[in-house]
Amino acid sequence: MATANAKKKDVPFNTGDYVVYPTHGVGKVMGLETTEISGSELELIVIKFDKDRMTLRVPVSKANNAGLRKLSTKKVMENALTTLKGRARAKKTMWSRRAQEYEAKINSGDPVSIAEVVRDLYRGEDQGEQSYSERQMYQAALERLAREFAAMEHIDERAAAEKLEGVLKAA
Repeated sequence: MATANAKKKDVPFNTGDYVVYPTHGVGKVMGLETTEISGSELELIVIKFDKDRMTLRVPVSKANNAGLRKLSTKKVMENALTTLKGRARAKKTMWSRRAQEYEAKINSGDPVSIAEVVRDLYRGEDQGEQSYSERQMYQAALERLAREFAAMEHIDERAAAEKLEGVLKAA
């Protein structure tokens, strides 16, 4: 297995770039490696997710279909922050159905969709208690959004989460 610097013309990421993989969140490109599978050479993008202590290898040819992307633009993140300031949508559907919708939004990797989940599940001090699964879902969405926000703002995740919750409290 040869490891190379990620800088070939068909690879839109460089070694050291932060990228978002929809189901895992923010990771760092460690480089490219070529491996042989069933007699064919396969070029892989190696991504490290420090938070999960995981390394993911995505075939270059499948990276786009898998939803691998660069960090969001400032504009997209501003839209996500605007979404946090919005009014929570109280849904009348059963929790199991809403949980599936929220899970799909979190795993979409889209900051605005994730912000919708954070906003809808946020509970201020004056509001009632959340169920255990609501709290878990809220935490997962907040962490996912905070990781990307932190990478974009060059701050740590805790500071990013505090800023995001500050936006929620001010709304």
